[in-house]
Amino acid sequence: MSIDLPPDYRPSPDEEFMNERQREYFRRKLLKWREDILRESKETLASLQQESLKEPDIADRASSETDWSIQLRTRDRQRKLIAKIDAALRRIELGEYGYCEVTGDPISLQRLDARPIATMTLEAQERHERMEKVHRDN
Repeated sequence: MSIDLPPDYRPSPDEEFMNERQREYFRRKLLKWREDILRESKETLASLQQESLKEPDIADRASSETDWSIQLRTRDRQRKLIAKIDAALRRIELGEYGYCEVTGDPISLQRLDARPIATMTLEAQERHERMEKVHRDN
């Protein structure tokens, strides 16, 4: 599926929505994002394996444990993000990428460029969040 894209290519509203070039642009963007997350994760794991909890001072040890806990929570969030990236890549393969799962309308290119895992238009997302807030407040 890989096609040639100019290095400075950016999807434009002047093009047909989700044409082959746009799909390839977002596919590459998602793959790069996934690769960066996995690389950072490996670096964190290597760092945690090299460092040990042998600080003699209890305050230093507590500080290190807190830092590691934060790093591990961050990596857990990124693990969930990878699942969303993989789902977006599947939607590209199926030809469903870029369309709102609620309304079926195209998601703006600007929104997809900022958040390539988006599954809803901004309007549908805002409605969804308002409904969540209403149900959470009850």
